Amino acid sequence: MALIKRYYYGASIDEFLNQSDAEVKDALNTNAREFITTYSTQGRSWDRELEDLRSFLTPYRHRGSIVLEYSIPRLGRRIDVVLLIDGVVFILEYKAFKDEFLSADRIQVWDYALDLKNFHKESARRYIVPILIATDAEAHTVELSEPYEHVYAPVFCNTTTLPATIESFLLRVPHIATSTDMDWLNSQYEPTPTIIEAVTHMYRTHNVKEITNRGSDDQDFYKTCDKIKSIIEHAKTHGEKAICFVTGVPGAGKTLVGLDIAAKYLEEEGRAVYLSGNGPLVEVLCEALARDLVRRSVMDYERKVGAIEYTTKKELAEKKRLIDKPITKKSASSQVQAVIQMVHRYRKACLENAEFVDGRIVEKRTLNTDRSNFVPIDHVAIFDESQRAWTQRGLAKFMNEKYSWADFPFSEPEFLISCIDRHQDWGVVVCLVGGGQEINHDEAGIGEWIEALNRYYPDWHIYISDQLHDSEYMAGEALAHLAHHQHVHYQSELHLAVTRRSFKAERLAHFVKALLDMDVDKARQELAQMEDYKLFITRDLDKAKATLREWSEGSERYGLLVSSKAERLKPLAINVRVKPSVTAYFLNGPDDIRSSLFLEDAVSEFDVQGLELDYSCLVWDADFQYTDNGWKHYSLGTKTDDGESIMCWRNINDKQLQDYQTNAYRVLLTRARQGMVICVPTGDTHLPPEDATRLPEFYGATYDYLKSLGIKEI
Repeated sequence: MALIKRYYYGASIDEFLNQSDAEVKDALNTNAREFITTYSTQGRSWDRELEDLRSFLTPYRHRGSIVLEYSIPRLGRRIDVVLLIDGVVFILEYKAFKDEFLSADRIQVWDYALDLKNFHKESARRYIVPILIATDAEAHTVELSEPYEHVYAPVFCNTTTLPATIESFLLRVPHIATSTDMDWLNSQYEPTPTIIEAVTHMYRTHNVKEITNRGSDDQDFYKTCDKIKSIIEHAKTHGEKAICFVTGVPGAGKTLVGLDIAAKYLEEEGRAVYLSGNGPLVEVLCEALARDLVRRSVMDYERKVGAIEYTTKKELAEKKRLIDKPITKKSASSQVQAVIQMVHRYRKACLENAEFVDGRIVEKRTLNTDRSNFVPIDHVAIFDESQRAWTQRGLAKFMNEKYSWADFPFSEPEFLISCIDRHQDWGVVVCLVGGGQEINHDEAGIGEWIEALNRYYPDWHIYISDQLHDSEYMAGEALAHLAHHQHVHYQSELHLAVTRRSFKAERLAHFVKALLDMDVDKARQELAQMEDYKLFITRDLDKAKATLREWSEGSERYGLLVSSKAERLKPLAINVRVKPSVTAYFLNGPDDIRSSLFLEDAVSEFDVQGLELDYSCLVWDADFQYTDNGWKHYSLGTKTDDGESIMCWRNINDKQLQDYQTNAYRVLLTRARQGMVICVPTGDTHLPPEDATRLPEFYGATYDYLKSLGIKEI
């Protein structure tokens, strides 16, 4: 695999000191892809940095290297300066001409250090020292903390105190580097981004590989992306209609594959649209992308303004008017929502200017017909979690309740295929198929897609994963019917066999499966292999919250999770009937009370599916109780006692509903990338009158079972 040069300038300190500022800036400008003038903000910052660095690096002339503008793709940023001295990694983040240290800047430099520690191979064993430099700040005493996993907490300096700070660390930090500085520069960078980080980077660069580079583990991921793109190009060239069924193990990156395809065709004729029935996921991704578009637009505007050469304020104002203003949030949201949509929004658009004729949907025949209102603009439609598309009964119910459209005759698979089939030339449907974790009613399963193809679309080409026959995909007998279809192609590349779970949660799904299967020995074995994953249990919610805050560093996110049926957590100030803002929960900072970081709002399996936190606290209610005879399933309802209607836990006896509830806890238990606290309340331990919905025995057995698996108590 070709190495990606991730820095604008890199040299030994000796070479750097022997070069002029002009030579260094020429190298910076060459790699920056555009000329940065000395009049620009960036140009003046470089001048200040170079002056500062030359003033104190002479003693280290033969002891290390210097790197300028080092890329951190996962964060979409560049480290100003990396100094490699005696094997220690110093991260210098300059805030030129600033006289104060902002909280956001501290988080920024800490995130750089955490990223290198976690994902940069040659930094794994080195000590990392993040330093925030406000060049014009007042001098103050620098306190050296104890490192955590070889990473120090950020320290604050100005240009005067920086040299002494670096020297004090060099006298204190063990020099344990086992590789050369050149090895560090060319090191593998293997990030495991969250879906939000990955998608933001993808739509910024149209390149997924830089941020999802997991070495040989990613080869099947890239093969799947490339195979789908080749099928699309073949359909486009030969004027064909095609459908792809992509399968994968849990956490293999099916959603990322779909979003990569949508990004690939973002600005091309015959563009693609990513569709999902997962409302919170779509809402969060769209909001994150819109915010990033606005942020980059503002930065680009400020960069162009900063590069203006002028002699008077009037001249500056005139030149600023010639520069395009930053994009508005509304405009950014519109751009994003054209590519990532809720499936019901897409369905509604495809019903405009349409009518039923002989049981089929056709274009209305009027003099004012505009085919663009009937034929989708997108030639490629990607349906995530396509096994969850609705049955005819489920879709008819939705259409009647939402749009007063009575007796809608089609299942969701049949209707969605028909939308792409309206193109006269070519079209492709990509179905991303997951197994397990069903949590909703009226899900059609993959069989309905195949039945629709067999019944109505004999000319379509079907490209199908050779793993779709597995029982977990619920294809049923429908696959056997494909033997009569004339265009079926089995492709091994359409199966993702390697999980892309978090770097610290690779065994978590296996542990959770054993936990829910009540396989104690297997659960203990899996837990023993989760050395880097933090997993604890408690009965005290305040302790759980304090632990999450203690674990988190930089911009790492943590939050509360609960089952949607956890209705007796109100005494703990958790009300599942209050629906939080998912965008604020997953995206907003610690200054917003709606943010997950405030640990006030809790989200359910419906809100968090497809998304992740770094650390979570799952608050386990009495809706899902452990017994020696298996899990017991409950929902809060009413019963009549002496003529009075009272609230109580009622048994869930329907097997499908029991599976939904088990899968809800499966989702909740697998949402944390780096660590989780499970909080099982004590129930009502007060004197009478007792709360019959929170009896201690409803919780005690579950707590004892989880502890028996080897989960440590806080």
